[in-house]
Amino acid sequence: MTRSMFIKVIGAGAGGGLPQWNCNGQNSADARHGVPTVTPRTQASVAVSADGRQWVLLNASPDLRQQINATPELHPDREGPPRNSPIKAVVLTNGDVDAVAGLLCLRESQPLTVYGSARVLDVLAGNSIFEVLNADLVKRKTMELGQSFAVEGPSGPVGLTIDAFTVPGKIPLYLEDEEKGTGGSFGTEEGDTVGLKVTEDASGKHFFFIPGCSGLDDPLRERLNGAPLLFFDGTLYTNDEMIVQGLMQKTGDRIGHMNMSGPKGTLEQMAPLDIARKIFIHINNSNPVLRDDSPERAAVEAAGWEVSYDGMEVRL
Repeated sequence: MTRSMFIKVIGAGAGGGLPQWNCNGQNSADARHGVPTVTPRTQASVAVSADGRQWVLLNASPDLRQQINATPELHPDREGPPRNSPIKAVVLTNGDVDAVAGLLCLRESQPLTVYGSARVLDVLAGNSIFEVLNADLVKRKTMELGQSFAVEGPSGPVGLTIDAFTVPGKIPLYLEDEEKGTGGSFGTEEGDTVGLKVTEDASGKHFFFIPGCSGLDDPLRERLNGAPLLFFDGTLYTNDEMIVQGLMQKTGDRIGHMNMSGPKGTLEQMAPLDIARKIFIHINNSNPVLRDDSPERAAVEAAGWEVSYDGMEVRL
């Protein structure tokens, strides 16, 4: 029997989603008013399953309750007990608000496992609000970088293995300390930003999930070359787009995200790599690729990239 790994994008946007609640930029305004070429997106998260029944979330966005309700695969089993869920685990790639705040939506005494690097789990431990996740039911397990582990839910392995690895990035904005580190690191340490290789145990099929990345270094190039599928950081198209649009006085470089365009951008830097399918995720509301008819969308598609959307389904 041919095995499949089920992958579903339950949120494709960056922090704030599209439209962002207080944003009147062109993309947000058009999405809010139903312009058909600008589709709304919630904040980035992916659900993955080896069997279509037990699901693992890659990041838990602030929109998680809405995302679960919009995704039938993540609904409770109608034949099951009064409270049940097919969500068995959550794997975190960083401590940003748009990656961890959704954990608070999972507080209703439901057994599951939360995985994160030591740095990310320290973020959760340092904020008592996350104690609403009952420690007797919600286990927190540290991902050792560079070491594969079998993902486990409350009843044991779910048929997926994950390898977490460090990628260029930075500490979350709300934890920055200008007195720490050098060269504008703001206290960034290993484990603040990680990528994931997700493998379906029975078939060996795998993909990469890297929703946050500030640059492509040689170890990451080597890791990704030959990949069958990659979900990658699509936050901004140009480094200064938020400044130009009057939305924020920070560049993509400053907030720790690799831009799509330009000589240091994703399109050019990844062009030499052999990656069968490439999908942008974590796309900021300022990014012009969110417009179906934009020249920027045409450019990324011509370069062999796809732009993810809520509800997008992929099978490996």
